Amino acid sequence: MATQRLFFALELPDSLQQQLVRWRAENFAEDDGKPVAAANLHLTLAFLGEVSSETSQKLQQLAARIVQPGFTLNLDDAGHWPRPGVVWLGCQRAPRGLLQLASLLRAQAARHGCAQSAQPFHPHITLLRNATQKVALPARGFHWHLEVSHFALFSSTFTQGRTRYRRLARWPLLSSAGA
Repeated sequence: MATQRLFFALELPDSLQQQLVRWRAENFAEDDGKPVAAANLHLTLAFLGEVSSETSQKLQQLAARIVQPGFTLNLDDAGHWPRPGVVWLGCQRAPRGLLQLASLLRAQAARHGCAQSAQPFHPHITLLRNATQKVALPARGFHWHLEVSHFALFSSTFTQGRTRYRRLARWPLLSSAGA
């Protein structure tokens, strides 16, 4: 049975991806780690791992039933996890809508046999990989504002030494106007 490596995530607009790439280049040294390609910058909601086509279809059907308002994400925090070698960008205070969406997707994934990390959900965008040495983080004061109006399912493939993500499906969140 064929499987795909899948994850649910929030997409970043191209303009924000480019802003983050510029900011990363200005604030991190070349030897701090391997930069994640602009097109691969995203915020993972639920990692599914290797999933059969049948399970993927079930999870997509469940995702299509989610009725939740959109939310605002403030990217105003950064950190370094030396053990996995990740430099990340995140939020000091995760919005309730983000936490609810991730929790729902992770619970659905677990019910369908997709192993979920025992670690608590820490919303973040991976900026650098292979960052195993101490990394000097930028001074506070950076901030990006993202209105989240949808979430998506992606496949991940690794070929010719590069990871590529491809959006398979996308679902809207309810308009938060007036909410």
